[in-house]
Amino acid sequence: MKKYNPTSPSRRQLVSVDYRQYLTTNEPYKPLTTGGKRHVGRNSDGRITVRHKGGGHKRLYREIDFKYKNLDIPAKVETVEYDPNRSGFIALVCYRNGERCYHLLPKTIKVGDMIVASETAKIKAGNRLPLFKIPSGTFIFNVEVKPGSGAKLIRSAGSHAEVVAHDAGYATLKMPSSEIRKVSDKAWASIGEVSNDEHKLINLGKAGRSRWLGIRPTVRGSAMNPVDHPYGGGEGRQGRGTKRPKTKWGKVTGGRKTRHPKKYSNHLIVTRRKKSRKS
Repeated sequence: MKKYNPTSPSRRQLVSVDYRQYLTTNEPYKPLTTGGKRHVGRNSDGRITVRHKGGGHKRLYREIDFKYKNLDIPAKVETVEYDPNRSGFIALVCYRNGERCYHLLPKTIKVGDMIVASETAKIKAGNRLPLFKIPSGTFIFNVEVKPGSGAKLIRSAGSHAEVVAHDAGYATLKMPSSEIRKVSDKAWASIGEVSNDEHKLINLGKAGRSRWLGIRPTVRGSAMNPVDHPYGGGEGRQGRGTKRPKTKWGKVTGGRKTRHPKKYSNHLIVTRRKKSRKS
């Protein structure tokens, strides 16, 4: 991690990743980038459906190949790059047939290393195999939910799942949340852990840096007026004033279960995630 001389109050607190230690280029591979307008929390009607989003620096989108469409063709890692749209680093790889793709970079992989997506691949960081070929105890990321659908699970910085067991056409995985769930044995996964595991140690240092990232301020309910929030109003600092914690719209939070009792994936969950002490 990189710390800074305390030339200002925000600089004193600022802690960031030392990108020079990991990245090998500042410019993305142009044929695999696209522009476009970010939705910044709005739906198709232009209404805010997710609060606290908006503004921020313009971003180029890097087209990541989560389906790994070039099977059984070895690829060489050419560059390690920063992606503003995700917390982990990405790698530009060149396949033996000449095609270039962006992949999510696993930890320990560096420029010049070879990776391959194949049923006969070795159990080595960066390689990709179907789950029935991966032995128990192996750390994996970039996991498919359905075979051939592309990686959907375990994609954020420093995260990994562990293969616990294989049974009746399913692989049992221990997720980063501590949930234990079953995934089809025919789904594919990458070996290793996602890069940039120091991401969780970042301290932005000042409110302005949050704005650059497209994060707008969050105002406490107790600081609002009664018309704006159930916690609002009162002379001086007041308590919550309600029996249960509530959202801005009066919906009970903190303890009430929100998962649908007949959700389609309930039968795939072996053990629910452990609750935090706060809840």
